[in-house]
Amino acid sequence: MEKKWQEMTSDEKQEAMFQRWMSPKDLQGNDIKFQSPQAEKAYKERITIIKDAIQMKKLPNRVPVFLLPSFFPCYHAGITPRDAMYDYDKLNMAFKKFLLDFEPDTNLTSIGPGPGRAFEILDYKLYSWPGHGVSPNASYQCNEGEYMKADEYDALIDDPSNFFSNTYLPRVFGALDGFKMLPALTGILEIFGVAVNFVPFGLPPVQATYKALFEAGAEALKWIGAVGAFNNEATSLGFPAAFGGFTKAPFDTIGDTLRGTRGIMLDMYRQPDKLLKAMDRLTPIMIKMGVSAAQMNGHPLIFIPLHKGADGFLSDEQFKKFYWPTFRKVMIGLINEGVVPFPAAEGRWTTRLDILKDIPKGKTLWMIDQSDMAKVKKTLGGVACLAGNVPSDLLKLGTPEQVKDYVKKLIDTAGKGGGYIVCNGAFFDEVKAENLQAMVAAAKQYGAYKK
Repeated sequence: MEKKWQEMTSDEKQEAMFQRWMSPKDLQGNDIKFQSPQAEKAYKERITIIKDAIQMKKLPNRVPVFLLPSFFPCYHAGITPRDAMYDYDKLNMAFKKFLLDFEPDTNLTSIGPGPGRAFEILDYKLYSWPGHGVSPNASYQCNEGEYMKADEYDALIDDPSNFFSNTYLPRVFGALDGFKMLPALTGILEIFGVAVNFVPFGLPPVQATYKALFEAGAEALKWIGAVGAFNNEATSLGFPAAFGGFTKAPFDTIGDTLRGTRGIMLDMYRQPDKLLKAMDRLTPIMIKMGVSAAQMNGHPLIFIPLHKGADGFLSDEQFKKFYWPTFRKVMIGLINEGVVPFPAAEGRWTTRLDILKDIPKGKTLWMIDQSDMAKVKKTLGGVACLAGNVPSDLLKLGTPEQVKDYVKKLIDTAGKGGGYIVCNGAFFDEVKAENLQAMVAAAKQYGAYKK
């Protein structure tokens, strides 16, 4: 008799998630047909070596190699980033060319650029994007600000969903200003006075907001259909998706797009208890966000971009107090449901390494940017699979031979005994194609795990 999900251990759940990844389905739940037996074999072999690396198995299989680009596929295909955000045929053409030209072990998918027209309809203020606030040939630019005010912690803590819908969203999407007029839906209980709750939906600003949502939704549906079709094709060619969704560390959830860097830095001194309480409130929400995405997509890897925990943002004591406890809880919550957290330690995390290793062994995958890989291997690498550390400046300015030498050194350093994946340290835009070719070739040439 098969065990129910809630009766499984975290190990059993993780194994079940990997098995689902091995048997890919499309958005409608249908099995994806591979284009050839060779493609199916390559797909399953790629997932197997990724799984072995994550679980830190000491096997003689080669080191996997990931390429995680930003807008590079556009430049490589001769289109602009703006083209990719407004013409979904061009978007998919560029990402398919990237995949077939370089043949990494995963497919990042074409989801990254996003639907520019939907953002325009909604008057998205948090970012400038190619052709809308920045050059059509440039990458995104975050427009950081205090989209949550210093005195609004209680509102966030009391009802996060209502705060996001009625306060935060109208501030970052100009077309959603009508949401400010909506009542809390928890007040809709009995017939006496219930109709009052629906009065705002008759107001012109609220109706304009919903009109914009319907238009943006139609565009987003068109976009996700194109992205899904590309992902299905990439899978059928033998390339598994790099991850099944994302979530965030609670400190970054507040510091990136709610309070902003300045706001959260002040809050650590002026109202630390409110900040800590708000992060605790957000923790189960971040867990659910990651678990839901993994289960929906049948993919165990959940990406977690880490922004404000790096060296230089916080002191070690601040990191231990404000950043690590809730971030660790999010990872443990994911692990307990069979999900593999995939944090990206952007920048340098050298002083954090002994703290970070307080996690279960063989359950996480870490993208390492600029940290000293030898130190990372001796600390975090004792319990977690490592990926990355190939620097963007080397890919941009170096030679293929320099890239090969660097990758070989990384494999010698971080690949001993398993638990390493060759990967760029940060998402890249304009680098040399020949250097990416050298990176992949070096991983496959030198990548037998060091015993």
